[in-house]
Amino acid sequence: MQLKNKVVSSENIRGAMIFEFFSPGIPIILKNAGCEFIIFDMEHGGLSLEQFKIISTISNSNDISPLIRIPEVSYNYVARALDLGAAGIMTPMVNTAEDAIKIVKSSKYPPGGIRGAGFGFAHDSYNNQNPLSYIKKANNELINIIQIETKLGLENVEAISAIDSVDCLWVGHFDLTNFLGIPGDFSSSIYLDAIKRIVEAGKKNKKSLGIMVNNKDEIEMYTSLGFNMIAVGTEMNILTRSISEIIS
Repeated sequence: MQLKNKVVSSENIRGAMIFEFFSPGIPIILKNAGCEFIIFDMEHGGLSLEQFKIISTISNSNDISPLIRIPEVSYNYVARALDLGAAGIMTPMVNTAEDAIKIVKSSKYPPGGIRGAGFGFAHDSYNNQNPLSYIKKANNELINIIQIETKLGLENVEAISAIDSVDCLWVGHFDLTNFLGIPGDFSSSIYLDAIKRIVEAGKKNKKSLGIMVNNKDEIEMYTSLGFNMIAVGTEMNILTRSISEIIS
């Protein structure tokens, strides 16, 4: 609940995105590094749901929140990832308010959604809790992160941001430049205007704003633009850069 409270109040939160290294030690290493959350990637990486169940259990046991980026807008991915212990869901390529509503409904138990009930699994620490109490707790604590990374998503960002239980607008920065016809040009006025529009939509609807960065300068830049939920990545790039600096 602590992370959810920080997200809904738009406090500064720092974490990491993991695409390749799904070993059991990763949550503890990142906790020791000062991270409050980890986003494990299923969109581009090879993460399986069975792997995620293991690392989410380790994460939850070490007080670092496991989030997961699912591959697509899908009830099955949302519901299964939550049952396996995810504290929240990141959904890529969200283009419309209807997409966002589908994700929110998939993530919540009735009456607010359509998530199927299964208890005594990883998501409730294998405890047979009071179902009614757990349902209320789960609905209140889960985090929905919606990625804005297409031209259509940008055009609909105000409507997407207005959806209840969308907790964070997350910019997929490279895809966004790709779909805007300026691949990788993060200094373009087209990109910066898009960022401004997303930030304004998020602020208006009291949503957190998130993005992935890979250095300190980017953290400072995006924080100054209004982003509060920032993840460091990719771990492959960071490892390569760090080792290269040592041996060169």
